[in-house]
Amino acid sequence: MSTNKEHPEISEIPESYQRYLDIIYNISKKKKGGWVTNKEIAENLQVEPASVSGMLDKLKTKKLINWEPRKSIRLTDKGKKYALQLEETHALLRTFFKEILKISDDKLVEKISCNIEHHITQEVKESFRNFIMKYHD
Repeated sequence: MSTNKEHPEISEIPESYQRYLDIIYNISKKKKGGWVTNKEIAENLQVEPASVSGMLDKLKTKKLINWEPRKSIRLTDKGKKYALQLEETHALLRTFFKEILKISDDKLVEKISCNIEHHITQEVKESFRNFIMKYHD
């Protein structure tokens, strides 16, 4: 499977990595400078801070984050590209469930969208976007 530098294939990284990138990105959007703490990630994922450190090590090795132990975390450009893909896919899924399937339960829509977004490839996302554009008017 070839990787396009502009749109790296999200399915190339494990879902567990994706969830962390998603959380780091969402927290960083609300913070000046985009720096996130281990504690904030742990609280959002409802896990112990010690378990977050192991994943941060893996993300750093893959050059998805900038981080040193006991310091704040920030996405690299590569990590941010993955996070933006997840966010775009999530938005498409939300639109599909709320506006096309007419599901009004926001919590359910959010949960389903969050679970599915990690399994959608770039090619599927493009097809999905075209479908929504075609049937969403």
